[in-house]
Amino acid sequence: MNSFLLKGVNEIPGIGASKSDVLFSELGIKSVFDLLQSYPFRYVDRTQVHDMQADFLDGDYVQFKGKLSSLQTIGVGHTKRLSAKLIGENGSIDLVWFRSIPFLEKTLKPGESYLVFGRINNFKGRLSIPHPEMELEGPKSHAIESHFVPIYPNTEKLTKKGLDSRARSKIIRDLLSRLTPSDFPEFLPEYIRKTYLLPSFSDTIQRIHFPKNNDEINSAKRRIKFEELFFMQLGLLKNQVNHLQKVKGNIFEKLSPYFLEFYNHHLPFPLTNAQKKVLKEIRSDLAKGVQMNRLLQGDVGSGKTIVAFLTMLMALDNGFQACLLAPTEILANQHFISISEYASKINLKVELLTGSIRGKRRKAILEELEQGQISILIGTHAILEDSVIFQNLGLAITDEQHRFGVAQRAKLWQKAKPLPPHVLVMTATPIPRTLAMTLYGDLDISIIDEMPPGRKDILTSVKYEGHRTEVLRFIKAQIDQGRQIYVVYPLIEESEKMDLEDLQRGYDFLERFFPPPQYHMSMLHGKMKSEDKDAAMERFVQGQTHIMVATTVIEVGVNVPNASVMIIENAERFGLSALHQLRGRVGRGADQSYCILMSSHKVSKDGKERLKTMVATNNGFEIAEVDLRLRGPGALDGLKQSGLPELKMADLSQDTAILTTARDLCKQILEKDPQLTLPIHAPLIQYFRTFKDKSHFGVV
Repeated sequence: MNSFLLKGVNEIPGIGASKSDVLFSELGIKSVFDLLQSYPFRYVDRTQVHDMQADFLDGDYVQFKGKLSSLQTIGVGHTKRLSAKLIGENGSIDLVWFRSIPFLEKTLKPGESYLVFGRINNFKGRLSIPHPEMELEGPKSHAIESHFVPIYPNTEKLTKKGLDSRARSKIIRDLLSRLTPSDFPEFLPEYIRKTYLLPSFSDTIQRIHFPKNNDEINSAKRRIKFEELFFMQLGLLKNQVNHLQKVKGNIFEKLSPYFLEFYNHHLPFPLTNAQKKVLKEIRSDLAKGVQMNRLLQGDVGSGKTIVAFLTMLMALDNGFQACLLAPTEILANQHFISISEYASKINLKVELLTGSIRGKRRKAILEELEQGQISILIGTHAILEDSVIFQNLGLAITDEQHRFGVAQRAKLWQKAKPLPPHVLVMTATPIPRTLAMTLYGDLDISIIDEMPPGRKDILTSVKYEGHRTEVLRFIKAQIDQGRQIYVVYPLIEESEKMDLEDLQRGYDFLERFFPPPQYHMSMLHGKMKSEDKDAAMERFVQGQTHIMVATTVIEVGVNVPNASVMIIENAERFGLSALHQLRGRVGRGADQSYCILMSSHKVSKDGKERLKTMVATNNGFEIAEVDLRLRGPGALDGLKQSGLPELKMADLSQDTAILTTARDLCKQILEKDPQLTLPIHAPLIQYFRTFKDKSHFGVV
């Protein structure tokens, strides 16, 4: 690889410190190689001559053929401009220049035929092309031979520095004219390129910037996408191999007295086949002598908690303690109630540790934990404090892992000596398969994709303001049957004050229809004091409140089996994931539950698809796939914080087939050559050495 490629862009003739600073701040471009890997986002086909009578939008790139009219110079000083018309067979277009006027006046030839290329400007309905590219029409016009013109992302700052799309195209063309194929690195072994019919890297760079036809564009894009996804997956899976080789774990062989006793005599309900499959995967991990590192995905109500408890029993049967770390006190309390109920059947001691537990109670818990009298500890971040000492921690379960930082998770590991605890990560947020392979590619993944039998689907409908009276009657009928109601309002950070006013107005409106003392209502939002929030939630849990008016603070960790109706106001303002999580707050009991999406009639195309999807399915994984397609991976929780390198061209919502192929290939390579020591894999090691700071994987 030519060392020039790794030098700063300021080394390129014509780009000094000032321009290189703007390239970095606007596009993240540091090196010459970065510049060559800043790809066009689209192309203009210069072989196409447009009809002047066609409909054009502001910003469209066009190419016209016609005769140039006489030139006119208008204004003086800073306002001076040169204008002309290009007259075609069935119309004309204004051309205008604000720079280099004396030069243009000498070189342009009125009355001659030109090929004119440029970007349409629509000013108050009048179309023009500012600073068009002009070429005298001839038998071998350069414009027709140029074929595709690359269009690069642009910003105002780049334009002001003379680094707009056209300028960068010229810089890259000049660079490529000075470089030979041998100057470019080749990180994909030849056998991979031949197997998957991928062009060389040097050809790929030439084709992606200056393609001759659509086939060249497509082959270059396929190579770039494959390489991005391949090295991402290779890094993740190589880390997994390293983990299995280096991080030893305690072997859990025994399944008695606790596991078999509970499983055979105290299971509160039959396990689904999906739950049984996951338990087999976990059991296999715990017998290998290496640390388990497994993600457990399951939709709301799929039965993750019972799987977590049975995994805890495997640890207890082998003389170890277990803990469960939850992101909020409400969620920790919920887990404590469920697991305590299970544990009471086999006389196990379970304790809860949160920030609000202080004084003698806290001191007693810490002493009993260190002495091994507590088998299972459930809690919040409070578990991570230095004063919390386990006698023999063997299993650490975290719920909604993306809410905990790397340092926090590492602190939990350090509480087990000499070997780290086995790790089970749970999430109720359905993650599309492509995203799971990326976010959690170095974890083994288990999915509970089957709901317990007899659980009723939540009936979901969209209602508009004209249906308000109908909805109020429905609420009353449900309350009369002894049910409870959630009414949720959106809370957008930028307009928080306005949203809280909406919440208060909604509360006051409902109170007129459901007046005290016959009806009881509560309000819940993030600005309330913790004790006030807990008190409001507790009243609802205990059935003392008929209607809970809230923001999305009730999204996670609230389990009220008697709540049968979820009404979401301004539902069009919520993302699909949030809508699904909110809907999951009802349907916890035996009664039919309902979700009503209140919406404005003014809804975007994506908004309509979100609402339609919610009505069509209760399957969280189907919903997550639609969410990924609509929003793209960058907007989904966790990806930006994942530490993974940014993808320049591959799209996790569109390139599933390439990702799957790349991951399968990586698995095959690492099975045969786990340390990548074979000579044919030297290019792979060279990639990680070259881009170690960007790969975030520490593979080498």
